[in-house]
Amino acid sequence: MLPDLLNALTRARVLVVGDAMLDRYWHGGVERISPEAPVPVVTVGRCDERPGGAANVARNVRDLGARCTLLSITGDDREADKLEQLLDKADIGYRLYRDKLINTIVKLRVISRNQQLLRIDFESPPSKDARVRLLDYYLEHLSQFDVVIVSDYGKGGLGYVREMVGAARDAGLPVIVDPKGDDYSIYRRATLVTPNRKEFEQIAGRARDDLDLERRAAATVAALELDGLLITRGEEGMTLVERDGRVLHVPARVREVFDVTGAGDSVIAAVACTYAVGGPVEEALRLASIAAGIVVGKLGAATATPDEIRQELSAGGTGS
Repeated sequence: MLPDLLNALTRARVLVVGDAMLDRYWHGGVERISPEAPVPVVTVGRCDERPGGAANVARNVRDLGARCTLLSITGDDREADKLEQLLDKADIGYRLYRDKLINTIVKLRVISRNQQLLRIDFESPPSKDARVRLLDYYLEHLSQFDVVIVSDYGKGGLGYVREMVGAARDAGLPVIVDPKGDDYSIYRRATLVTPNRKEFEQIAGRARDDLDLERRAAATVAALELDGLLITRGEEGMTLVERDGRVLHVPARVREVFDVTGAGDSVIAAVACTYAVGGPVEEALRLASIAAGIVVGKLGAATATPDEIRQELSAGGTGS
């Protein structure tokens, strides 16, 4: 039952390794069009900063009640200072390797009337030395955790992801991967890989229908020796294809969608936390569906708390 699962999540010890970043939001009004070009002029009145990327995954884990540590690479700059302040405030443990050769990844979004007008990204790939130091720390402290989340945003911080996945699996730990790019071989032997449909079809080819999608997923699971592949499908819900051939489909919870930013982070956090405490996969998917439904009803990278999930369960008329 989900209420019991939510109570159990406080025992979970989760390691999130991946590309952490700082999400920055500029909020302002638009009253005119620029005389210089046909673009709106935004008068910024408020700035909001939040943990982004892998750091938002960690925030989702922590807000579900689990203990969480974030392992990542940043620049040695004010943005890294701010990210650490935000992680401290969220009660998230962290080890951020500061690379003096790069800038901390920043995603700047310009918002007016709750609508995103523009996004500007600041990023550069980390050095090999920083990636090696991150791997060394990971291998040394792996035994302290119950589950590993690999949060890959394709920014270069996971240069040794094959070794990370292999070490965790050899240690008997589940590894949940949010993938990026067109080479999933680097995630071989992972417990679960969680692409959205567009990402999966980029590596497996466009599916003609649901049955074809499931066949392609099963082939990927077998080729990469995964326990399962979880495809998130937006308003069509989620589909899990497991190694033994079982297919589970969870419909999306119907609600007004405000912003899909970070919904995938809430899914992987919920699934990983459930695996950490030995919960059944069916409950993991149900928890993930509810959490994602809550998150898309909020602006920007957001999280779902146990109290919000309990409210959703009560509204649905069931506590099971």
